[in-house]
Amino acid sequence: MKMIIAILPDSEADGVTQALTVENFRITRIASTGGLLHRGVVTLLVGVEDDAVEKAIQVMRAKVSHPEGSEKRATVFVVPVENYVQI
Repeated sequence: MKMIIAILPDSEADGVTQALTVENFRITRIASTGGLLHRGVVTLLVGVEDDAVEKAIQVMRAKVSHPEGSEKRATVFVVPVENYVQI
């Protein structure tokens, strides 16, 4: 199992969250602040099975806008999950 941690601008979060939900990914959304100008960003936590990591990233990539130039719009970390418990 993996945990995908995606940090993206607040303006991108709704589209990405909806697209992931449509594809049956379960998401935890956390409002946060970051960057040089302390702009609003959203951190998404998505727990996925190993074989679903690429699909989740593809869904996110398809929904994040790509403005002119090489500006990056999201940062995504994929970390291993050794154990989890639902209570």
